[in-house]
Amino acid sequence: MSDERPRSMVELWRSLGPKALPFADAASDALPLGRLLRLSLFQVSVGLVLVLLNGTINRVMIVELGIPAWMVAGLVALPILFAPARALIGYRSDAYRSALGWRRVPFLWLGSLIQFGGLAILPFALMLLSGGASNAPEHLGEIAAASAFLLIGVGMHTVQTAGLALATDIAPEDTRPRVVALLYVMLLVGMVGASLFFGAFLDPFGYERLVQVIQGAAVITLLCNLVALWKQEQRGQYPKDAPKEPPFREALGALLRERRTSRLLWAVGLGGAGFSMQDILLEPYGGEMLGMSVAGTTVLTAMMAGGTLVGLFIASRQIGKGMDAHRLAAFGVLLGIFGFSAVIFAAPLRSVLLFQAGTTLIGFGGGWFSVGTLIASMAASEGGKSGVVIGAWGAVQATVAGLGIALGGALRDAIQTLAVGGELGPGLAEAYVGYSFVYHVEIALLFGTLVAIGPLVRAGERGPTRFGLAELPG
Repeated sequence: MSDERPRSMVELWRSLGPKALPFADAASDALPLGRLLRLSLFQVSVGLVLVLLNGTINRVMIVELGIPAWMVAGLVALPILFAPARALIGYRSDAYRSALGWRRVPFLWLGSLIQFGGLAILPFALMLLSGGASNAPEHLGEIAAASAFLLIGVGMHTVQTAGLALATDIAPEDTRPRVVALLYVMLLVGMVGASLFFGAFLDPFGYERLVQVIQGAAVITLLCNLVALWKQEQRGQYPKDAPKEPPFREALGALLRERRTSRLLWAVGLGGAGFSMQDILLEPYGGEMLGMSVAGTTVLTAMMAGGTLVGLFIASRQIGKGMDAHRLAAFGVLLGIFGFSAVIFAAPLRSVLLFQAGTTLIGFGGGWFSVGTLIASMAASEGGKSGVVIGAWGAVQATVAGLGIALGGALRDAIQTLAVGGELGPGLAEAYVGYSFVYHVEIALLFGTLVAIGPLVRAGERGPTRFGLAELPG
């Protein structure tokens, strides 16, 4: 009996393992869990950089440095100049053959170095913008900041595109949806960890501490990416005499001619813009309208990422049960609409709790939408062409995100100026009106996303139930 009891306990723990760890079943013989987690470190580095740029730095520039929101929005959106090239990066990584026989690894390493360079420049740019160098040439601070943001964006886009393509190459087809969910979770782990660390280290706030945070982030991202790519891609598995890839224009044109892919990219564009216009506004909104501190608003990013993390745990189980990826994305859009509605009412009600709840819902819905559309995109990749498909998804998402961020900042400034000046009437002469207008625009874009993604949900339906708005004809 004594021997049977330990055996039964071992069997019990073995049976509970995959259930207790929602993404344990993403591992396979070809891609063990340890190797998969190590590969996912490139997403941790991307999450850290996203929090630094879109959360901490933009709050400091707008509130502490007094830089106009439109200028900060333009800086944060600068990576948009390189975002459309993600499709080209993916295509090049599909066709590239290094002297050592690699395709993806050279792009991962090059992107890491470029990102490190941008983070190395950023502290000096902030010093110039704050007036710390009185003898500096005029506009040198703006030029340095623009260069830093652009380099960081180029490196980040290159790392993420090549990393996701490499994961698609390595993972067996039946585990790819769960691998995508795990990679997105690691992105959120990086965001949550970074936001909590930044919030704790920057309380009380000081410029010297801010510089230390940026320098530490530069080193950590480089180390994470180095560990992530180490011994991941097998050398010499791509023969040099393999048929040449078609020109990039032909490969992209063939992809866009597929009706379902084209509609999916439209949905990605509308939804991406709908979720991203608030990226540089949530923290200033909390600070300006609700009186929250730098540490308090920085933790908002952790709450948003935490909401997404919980959502992905739920989504992983639904995906395992055969839930359609388009349906998952559509449910995410609905949650986003409820989240933005809560944020809108937070300022007139002076409710920090409602604001935090809305922020968490936005993260929850945004995660479902991004993962659902990415899984749908990966399902369309065949024959080692994952780079161009994922690159197209990333190019559309990053481009509309950059445009959304820039447009959100500009609309907030313009509408707030009109409101405070009384141009919109006495009932709207409040500072929060500028923020509220942007959030209403985002809700409208999310309703448009539901219309765009509706036929894809219907086409991928596996059960007798209907979604509702997602069933509207497109």
